[in-house]
Amino acid sequence: MMFLNFADMGLGLAAGLAGFVDAVVGGGGLILLPALFASFPQAAPATLLGTNKAGAIWGTGAAFLSYVRRVRIPWKTVIPTALASLTGSLIGADMVTRINGDDFRRALPFVLAGVLIYTLMNRQLGQVHEPRFTQKTATFLGIAGGLLIGFYDGFLGPGTGNFLVFVFILIFGFDFLHASASAKMVNFSSNFAALVLFASKNHVLWHLALFLAMCSMLGSLMGTRNGTTFVRRLFIVVVLLLIARTAWEAFGG
Repeated sequence: MMFLNFADMGLGLAAGLAGFVDAVVGGGGLILLPALFASFPQAAPATLLGTNKAGAIWGTGAAFLSYVRRVRIPWKTVIPTALASLTGSLIGADMVTRINGDDFRRALPFVLAGVLIYTLMNRQLGQVHEPRFTQKTATFLGIAGGLLIGFYDGFLGPGTGNFLVFVFILIFGFDFLHASASAKMVNFSSNFAALVLFASKNHVLWHLALFLAMCSMLGSLMGTRNGTTFVRRLFIVVVLLLIARTAWEAFGG
């Protein structure tokens, strides 16, 4: 059994901050994953990805449970979307071992830039909660979106929470608060699927992951105590940072 050291404590702070950001708008991996890679440069990437999932999933779950107490979740739309996301994540995690993801990485900064520009140009986007589809249509779109974004989460991952929030706002007409709450359950499903895959291949540092999980949960519970305006502002900041990071990894790293 390995004991926690000062480096692990630093990772705990990163996990707490990641949990806070992830609870509000998604994108916590922007903080925790680079910290893990910097702390364990010799570790297999799959092991660090698995440890990140094992630590972050509890924060995502805690955030969702906290939102449930404040926000009325459209279960008939969210549950099919979450199940589809789980399936898509398993497919993506399996394919990442067979396909070169460089082209996807190069495209990601441009996709995120499009999301940011659209959000900035539409100041009322996500301010009002007005679901716009019948339940049948919402279920169909949820399954399609869940499969696609779940696949992305299993295949690459950065920005999954942001994409989910954006989809719930743009497609379904949710406000930022309802979108963030709904995105948490869907993201939990895709994280769970990826974690099962990594754990089955012994790619999780469990002693560290459990500590990170506690820190992530604390950060997540603090992050859910915010309203729509704050969520929108943080969403814009996190997407900007994601664009910078993904662009550097794709073109400058």
